[in-house]
Formats: sequence, structure tokens, C-alpha cells
Amino acid sequence: MELQLAIDLLNKEEAAQLAKQVTDYVDIVEIGTPIVINEGLPAVQHLKDNVKDGDVKVLADLKIMDAADYEVSQAVKFGADVVTILGAAEDASIKAAVEEAHKHGKQLLVDLIAVQDIEKRAKELDDMGADYIAVHTGYDLQAQGQSPLESLRKVKAVIQNSKVAVAGGIKPDTIKEVVAENPDLVIVGGGIANADDPREAAKLCREAIEGK
Repeated sequence: MELQLAIDLLNKEEAAQLAKQVTDYVDIVEIGTPIVINEGLPAVQHLKDNVKDGDVKVLADLKIMDAADYEVSQAVKFGADVVTILGAAEDASIKAAVEEAHKHGKQLLVDLIAVQDIEKRAKELDDMGADYIAVHTGYDLQAQGQSPLESLRKVKAVIQNSKVAVAGGIKPDTIKEVVAENPDLVIVGGGIANADDPREAAKLCREAIEGK
């Protein structure tokens, strides 16, 4: 089981500084969509240049919807190991994104945020070769008290090949109930990034994943 830190609300320098604190405990560090919007893909390159540990992958959360092969190619050019596309995108876009990522030896994560029939779509994405399929309760639904756990169970039940990722309000004090569902990738954002001691928060998340 992998652990990903999602960094959304910092600038690229702050993001790199935070990532350095937690690389002992995380497998993937994400440059979130807000940072990409604010600072562009050079933020991905800046993180890649500052996270020297070869075991830590960098994810560019582009939430691609169109022109998928081009956008994946640009993210890869700027150092991304994993790129995200929306599950609501056209099949042709997702297939092109998978092909482009795999051509460069990189991975594609498909985000199911806002997809209504997640079981049907997850099966289709699995067949298209997605590396990860992510169930994602976004900020706006988290504010209404929603959790990704039920969606996680539904997706795990129907896919054969892709890895299952889960995101949405996960914190050190709630991660154990997520880990109990046995996803392949747990994505934690503010639960680490906004903690008083991010390194300790990441350590607690890693210990939960390892069953300590």
C-alpha cells in the first residue's frame, strides 16, 4: 500500500520544502491542481529537482479533460512520474493519455470525482489500462460530511487490473478506517500539509499503513 501527499495550497518553494520533510514516509508527492493553475508545470519540475530520493514519485494533478496526449507529454517533460485525468473525460482522451504515459514509462491516475455511475466507469477504465483509479470526495462534498469509503468499496469490487486510490479528507486520526478497506494508494492532503508537525503526521500515516 502506497502513501501519497497531496500539496494544494502552497507555492512551489513551500511545496518542495514540505516534501523534503516527509520523503522518508511517503511514496508519491503531488503538485495539486491549484499550484499548477497558479504557477504552471515548472512547479512540478521544481519539486522533482528538490526531491532527490529516487524512490519518491512526483504526481502532477492536471485533471485533464481534453487534448490528453499533449497534456500528458508536457507533464512528463516537466518531471511528472504520474499524471491525472478525469474519469468523466471521453474514452478517446483516456486511451490517448494511457498510451502517452506508458510510452514514456510513466503512470496515469484516473480521478472519478463527479462521476455518477462509478462502478460502470471503473470497469471501463480498468479495461482501458488505467494504472490507478481514484475515488475522490472533493473539498466541496467533504464540507457536507461525505466520505470516500463507500465509493472505495464499490470500485474495489469491480476492477481486475488497475490499482485503487482513495482521497478525500483523510487524516492521521481517520486513516486506519481507510487502510482497513485495503486500497493500493492512500492520498492524504491537509491531514499532513496542515499539521503542526507534518513529518510526524506523515510518520503516523505510514505506521497505520504498515499496521503498526
